[in-house]
Amino acid sequence: MKYLIRILAAMLLSLGAGSSFAQNFPVRPVHMFIGFPAGTSTDILARMLAQKLGDTWGQNVVADNRAGAGSSIAAAAVAKSTPDGYTLLFNSSAQSINPALYAKLPYDTLKDFVEIAAVASQPNVLVVNPSSSIKSVAELIAEAKAKPGQLNFGSAGVGTGTHLNLEKFKLMAGVDITHIPYKGTPEVVTDIIGGRTTGYFAPITAALPFVQSGKLRALAVSGGKRSAQLPNVPTIAEAGVKGFEFLLWFGVWGPAGMPADLVNRIAGDINRVLATADMKEQFAKASTETLVMTTAEFAQFVRKEIDDNGRVIKAAGIQPQ
Repeated sequence: MKYLIRILAAMLLSLGAGSSFAQNFPVRPVHMFIGFPAGTSTDILARMLAQKLGDTWGQNVVADNRAGAGSSIAAAAVAKSTPDGYTLLFNSSAQSINPALYAKLPYDTLKDFVEIAAVASQPNVLVVNPSSSIKSVAELIAEAKAKPGQLNFGSAGVGTGTHLNLEKFKLMAGVDITHIPYKGTPEVVTDIIGGRTTGYFAPITAALPFVQSGKLRALAVSGGKRSAQLPNVPTIAEAGVKGFEFLLWFGVWGPAGMPADLVNRIAGDINRVLATADMKEQFAKASTETLVMTTAEFAQFVRKEIDDNGRVIKAAGIQPQ
């Protein structure tokens, strides 16, 4: 019944409202569901965007945290909503990880959503204790090959981006490193500083203060280019693992059935907001770069990420939850 209502609503929007609906949108507050708790990178960036979109539209964009189940609670709520643009999903790359990580999701990631706009990306930073004998990616690989399974790397939990970053590195570098899942980044960092864990592919927002203070040594960043915050730290690809790239990225989705002109209207407004100097500056302070794509490019990017993460999860032997 709910799906029938959504289909009828989409038909009415496309037949009766058309481009005039998109031009007049929004005439009431918009709800942006966030898949993670307050204070996380996803939440912080979502609220920045919500504020700017609200200013642009002259309507409140309500940031609504629906955390849990790797962001799938928020995603499910949006997937079941009316496709009129008033309920949006702001999510991280978890949206592309969950199809392989969860045995049964309450939605179909490819069929129940429409990709609207990419928003931003940030790399992870490969860090070790500053007193470690490992001073480069090449030395890490050499030691891991000399001592298979003896080096321990933490993550923020099984299936998180920090875990998949490690597994992709192991796969592409051909090394055996033991994965130790933690409750979150603070616990991993504490154990690296204390010498109980070898290293971590840490979110740059969390790692940067410790790297700058000398409490962690940064060996490389996981992105395709160097970070403006750590310009002297090479990428993993530059450091010897050719073709390596892993990013934490963020985007906006709506429920399937949204009229194309409405999707394009919202995407255009998001991209214009992202292009402003103010937004770029705010994102830079969060160690994040704006990520501007067309809607079609974003849809293609998401599908590529789903395939890539699925391959890594399968190769790592991670069992669906």
